[in-house]
Amino acid sequence: MSDKVSFFAELKRRNVYKVAVAYGVVSWLLMQVASQIFPFFDIPNWVVRLVVLLLIIGFPVALIIAWAFEVTPEGIKRTEAADAAGQRSRGVAWIYVVLIGVALSVGLFFVGRFTAGHATPRPSEAATAIPEKSIAVLPLVNESGDPKDEYFSDGLSEELIAALAQISGLKVIGRSSSFRFKDRKEAPKTIGEKLGVSTLLDGTVRKQGDRVRIVAALVNATDGIQLWTRTFDRELKDIFAVQEEIATAVAESLKVTLLGSQDRPAQRSAASNVEAHNAYLQGHFHFQRRNLEDYRKAAGYFDQAIRLDPDYALAYTERSEAWSFIGDLTGQHEPAWSNARSDAEKAVAIAPSLAEARAALGWVRFFIDWKFAEGITELKRAKELSPANPTANDLLARAILYLGRLDEAERQARHAVELDPLSVTAQGNLARVLFFAGKLDEADAAARKAAELQPASASSRRWQTVIAAQRGDGETALREAQLEPDEGYRRFELAVAQYVRGDRAAADAALADLIANGRDNLAYQIAEVYAVRGEKDKAFEWLQISFDNHDTGTLTLLVDPLLHGLRDDPRYKTLLAKLGLPAAS
Repeated sequence: MSDKVSFFAELKRRNVYKVAVAYGVVSWLLMQVASQIFPFFDIPNWVVRLVVLLLIIGFPVALIIAWAFEVTPEGIKRTEAADAAGQRSRGVAWIYVVLIGVALSVGLFFVGRFTAGHATPRPSEAATAIPEKSIAVLPLVNESGDPKDEYFSDGLSEELIAALAQISGLKVIGRSSSFRFKDRKEAPKTIGEKLGVSTLLDGTVRKQGDRVRIVAALVNATDGIQLWTRTFDRELKDIFAVQEEIATAVAESLKVTLLGSQDRPAQRSAASNVEAHNAYLQGHFHFQRRNLEDYRKAAGYFDQAIRLDPDYALAYTERSEAWSFIGDLTGQHEPAWSNARSDAEKAVAIAPSLAEARAALGWVRFFIDWKFAEGITELKRAKELSPANPTANDLLARAILYLGRLDEAERQARHAVELDPLSVTAQGNLARVLFFAGKLDEADAAARKAAELQPASASSRRWQTVIAAQRGDGETALREAQLEPDEGYRRFELAVAQYVRGDRAAADAALADLIANGRDNLAYQIAEVYAVRGEKDKAFEWLQISFDNHDTGTLTLLVDPLLHGLRDDPRYKTLLAKLGLPAAS
């Protein structure tokens, strides 16, 4: 008993009790700081857990040090040496440590409880809630051993995206976003958070001769655990049925309901034979590269698919889109736009319930024919048929915007971004809508996101430049314009930026360069520059040229902030009437 008493007396003499109490109070204080303060600086939760773990590990270490060492006026010494020299700490400082620590800990504890009961979620937290019934189809891995078969695995992945987009109540991420994870470098949880989905469809494709093996797995994005996996061994002629099987299996796993069979296009109006489907996939592969040369290659493959199957609606649809882009990029509208029109009409005639066909016809009617009511009708029909179709959502946002319905256009553009968050087109479209709506800070953020996603895309600095110009910040406008990768848009942006900077000589030179090189396809941008400069007569002269050239930029006449100085002029109202756009409010 005496040994036990003497041991505890020795603990007290060596200040072990005091250190234990002080350590506990300070540890509690640090835990309060970690749990209450760290979240405000977006410090991850694992850091908080690490702090707690280190404090727990440090407790016995602190007691051992308190037993073995003593703080003396001459510094830290071993306890035996301090006893021999008669140097003992009075131990007053620890009392102050305890009192201050207790006060701070109690304060943080009650502050944390009070704010937890009264805090409202930050907008970013509310906006990032991930729906349970949501999915992204990751590009299926080509395991055929031949890189030339990449078009087949990519095409199958995209057709699965389209098939799943027909499922009622299921959020499906668009191709532009899901294909950014083709290399699979990120963990499922990271991919799910970036795309805003709870599940991922992953898998492989092995194509050999006239047979194909598809291994598909549905993965929980939160923990990477497979919900199910299936293997499909089929002949190529059965590839369309396999797509349906996978879509149905996913739907059952996610407990959602397929649309009625009468409301969904059977097999997306697929080809009647494998050779036509194969040609379509190769055309689609080139179409997605988004440049003039590949649009022409795509049109050639679609020609082949249609020769093999004259009723292949999807091939007509994408050939229509390819022709419209060819006409726009070359400035030689005919016969490209005529071909685009006839292909879209043919696709709808063959498959009136195909969302892609309706979207293509909506594009032709609104942006080529300038028949706005018909175009809106077709685009809305496309969205009804496939609510998650990114093309229909993007085009509908633009069309509504050009009619001056800014609030509705913003809602639609934000919905398009939700469905395809890493799409350059969707983010750029949102920047356009927000700029026209006068929400410059939000427009700038969306424009920078688009440029970050694809820095080399044409007009990737356009919105940043004109936003800075609207703010009167000529230096920022010039800096952004100089980074523009597209030569034509760079000339336009430099002409605006130099004028806003107040460098008249540089502005005149930039405008002369723009006119010399952009007369055929940038007439509308030339008009914008003159409007910014306050030269109304010249602005209207070039707006008339833009109208006569059927320049699609002319469609922004009603909502373009750069033309604000022209709106009181009778010629402005006359031009709106000729376009068939509503009068400016």
